[in-house]
Amino acid sequence: MPTRLTNYFLRTLREDPADAEVTSHRLLVRAGYIRRQAPGVFAWLPLGLKVKAKIEAIIREEMTNAGAHEVHFPALLPREPYEVTNRWTEYGDALFRLHDRKGADYLLAPTHEEVFTLLVKDLYNSYKDLPLSIYQIQDKYRDEARPRAGLLRGREFTMKDAYSFDVTDAGLDESYQSQRDAYERIFTRLGLEYVIVKADAGAMGGSKSEEFLHPTAVGEDTFVRSAGGYAANVEAFETIAPESIAFDGLPAALVLDSPNTPTIATLVDLANAEYPRPDGRAWTAADTLKNVVLAVVQPDGTRDIVVIGLPGDRDVEMKRVEVAFAPGEVEPATEADFAKHPGLVKGYIGPWSPDGSVLGAESTTGIRYLVDPRVVDGTEWITGANLDQKHVFGLVAGRDFVADGTVEASNVLPGDPAPDGSGPVELARGMEIGHVFQLGRKYAEALGLKVLDENGKLVTVTMGSYGIGVTRILAVIAEGNNDDKGLIWPASVAPFDVHVLAAGKDAAVFDAAETIVASLEASGYDVLFDDRPKVSPGVKFGDAELIGIPKIVIAGRGVADGVVEVWDRATGERTQVPIDEVVAALA
Repeated sequence: MPTRLTNYFLRTLREDPADAEVTSHRLLVRAGYIRRQAPGVFAWLPLGLKVKAKIEAIIREEMTNAGAHEVHFPALLPREPYEVTNRWTEYGDALFRLHDRKGADYLLAPTHEEVFTLLVKDLYNSYKDLPLSIYQIQDKYRDEARPRAGLLRGREFTMKDAYSFDVTDAGLDESYQSQRDAYERIFTRLGLEYVIVKADAGAMGGSKSEEFLHPTAVGEDTFVRSAGGYAANVEAFETIAPESIAFDGLPAALVLDSPNTPTIATLVDLANAEYPRPDGRAWTAADTLKNVVLAVVQPDGTRDIVVIGLPGDRDVEMKRVEVAFAPGEVEPATEADFAKHPGLVKGYIGPWSPDGSVLGAESTTGIRYLVDPRVVDGTEWITGANLDQKHVFGLVAGRDFVADGTVEASNVLPGDPAPDGSGPVELARGMEIGHVFQLGRKYAEALGLKVLDENGKLVTVTMGSYGIGVTRILAVIAEGNNDDKGLIWPASVAPFDVHVLAAGKDAAVFDAAETIVASLEASGYDVLFDDRPKVSPGVKFGDAELIGIPKIVIAGRGVADGVVEVWDRATGERTQVPIDEVVAALA
């Protein structure tokens, strides 16, 4: 039976929702696919569920082809497994926590590594049972501080998460490659452009980690790539550190007056005006050492101050910093932080001063001091002297100060060398649509997942984790497939195959439309039939454009001459076709 708009649960909107920030959010709400329930939380309407189901069907087919078996876990889970792996604490405020009537702790799962591991532990105990790959398609929950962009960053979202279990590292490599290949097939079938980039595993842990990013201007991730084939997100980019420089014979550091120079720009201007270089070259921001004060808040509430030194032509990249200090949360130091550390003179902070008050865990201040990998022994810098209105010139790393370590915290700039030697990198924006990890033995070790090997010895299982954001993919497809009139779904995920319109008042128009619908249904097409009797053709055309089914058949004035119009939304082409040839024309 065709789906008739006279009794279908659908209401389109003529105005954009007030909170819509991106195209996909605006059109999915207006076209009747989703409705907002709370910030980052949406109800799914019939059209939206049909598209979501088609995406899930493609994923299921390719998971089956990869040898994975589907299971389904609850979203509501007890605290204990997450306590064992310490993620009850590490997730911090992002975790939805709740109590039952007896006071027991529960959570709404953001990921399911723990319970997948325990399920296999409960059922399998021999190497003969492995390798194993299992997956689910399930809703996840994360208490995003700033949910935005509709389905692209919400508090409730649907994911496909798969897990592989192997006895050996070689077995994990094979399982990982199998899942990675399946992802490539999935995204190809969905018509999504993707880039595979090296990634950081974050709170998930593990070793090898790669993200599938869809290049898009609304993407929340910045990634880098070189013409030679290197690709990584900014969090995983590794700076090439220069060689150390001999500093024997370099002149002593000199403290000079630098009034009203709290910024790098003002410092460079003063240095060129008052203290020109002996070699005649102008001072630049790259000659200065910028010192940024951050607060790291651990999951237990402990607040530590850290200072990061980096070349003055760079800025701190917060995503890179968050990875470097995970699971702690990082934020700029507050006035209260500075009040507790009077040795930090705002605008004039440095790792050394003439009174001996220096930065570093072993210093008089006790504040940890980390530097960018470019700050190597023998490099000379202009930086704060820890005295108001004064900077030190010719401060030499390794001679005048020693950092507590290096940290990948500075932003990546176009032209930076790729760490694999494949040339300079360029920056682009992308949206994560999939992520594959080699978890290794982290969760199996914590939860006691061991099996007997062929020698009868207990060995710890090694695991992989593989995620695809189902609802995010739906939004990404909508984001890239639309025009100024509405959505234009690819045929692989469109809610219906054909949209038939009865565009007129004459009974003959509706009779012809009914005949066409019956023929399409008999040929296996899933049809949406706009049979509303008292709605104008203009409104029907507008709804058809907004809803975005790629093939539209219009029964209108041409019915009197035995023809209807076939409209291809993707190309805009409209063709007159005899009524009895519509099925053939669509095929």
